[in-house]
Formats: sequence, structure tokens, C-alpha cells
Amino acid sequence: MDENCHVEPLQKTATAEEQQTTTSALLAVWGMGCPNCAARVRNSLLSLKGVVDAEVDHTIGMAEVAFNPDLTTVPALIEAVARAGGDGRHEYRARSLS
Repeated sequence: MDENCHVEPLQKTATAEEQQTTTSALLAVWGMGCPNCAARVRNSLLSLKGVVDAEVDHTIGMAEVAFNPDLTTVPALIEAVARAGGDGRHEYRARSLS
């Protein structure tokens, strides 16, 4: 693992508003090559208002995201995955499977 690739996992406590109504989305994610990539994608998803939880697995290229549909959308989740690679070294893409 390249030490320059290290990323600290984001810890998030969902607000009461975010937890009011939740649904989940399953995303296929391309471009992840290591656990740090998964952490980078997870951090980006958790940074969205409305996302309650995100489980990202780089080995199978999947992300399951729990979110409040009144506060965010599946297209916003897909954009967050793409933004996770905005450092010039990483590039991620996602597509909804649900």
C-alpha cells in the first residue's frame, strides 16, 4: 500500500433529520484498487447531507448507501463517488444497481 494513498476514515453521526426516513441504494463502483480507495469513496458519500451510512467494498466494487431521499438523491451519490477521486491520482465511477 502506498503511504501517499492513505486516507483516514470519516466518522459520522447521522442527525435526527437524516435518520427520519431512510432508503438504501446499491452502487457498482469502478476504479477502487485497495482499502484506502474504499475509504476515500466512503468518506465522500458520508460527507453528503442525508447519508446515514455507507459500506464500500473494493474487492467486489460495490457500495451500499443508507440515505434520506428527502435530503439527497441517487445521482448525488454517484457524483460523490466521482468527486472522491478528485486528487489527480484516483478516478472512480459509479452506477446505480437498485
